[in-house]
Amino acid sequence: MKLRRDPFQAIADPTRRAILVLLASQTMTAGAIADNFDVARPTISKHMQVLNECELITATQKGREIYYELKVDKMKEIDHWLAQFRQIWQDRYNELDNLLSTLKKNET
Repeated sequence: MKLRRDPFQAIADPTRRAILVLLASQTMTAGAIADNFDVARPTISKHMQVLNECELITATQKGREIYYELKVDKMKEIDHWLAQFRQIWQDRYNELDNLLSTLKKNET
């Protein structure tokens, strides 16, 4: 039985987040991705494997090359989960803004 990795585990790593940013703009080979980092290619390959296992990227073979692409739907799932916190933060900022406005009015 193969354990499925957690996408949040994948995005916790800054290198993997950087790879996702690269793939957000275009489909790339592992070599092209590795060229953007100052680490050994096997290290990037391990990061790519984690992202693939988390289903954040997909690999498609074209001839001798394998092209990697961001799976936008999976990223939307992460965004949806984060949205609940975004709303909480927005509400708290609004409350703080209201408090500061009230304090400013009371000073005058």
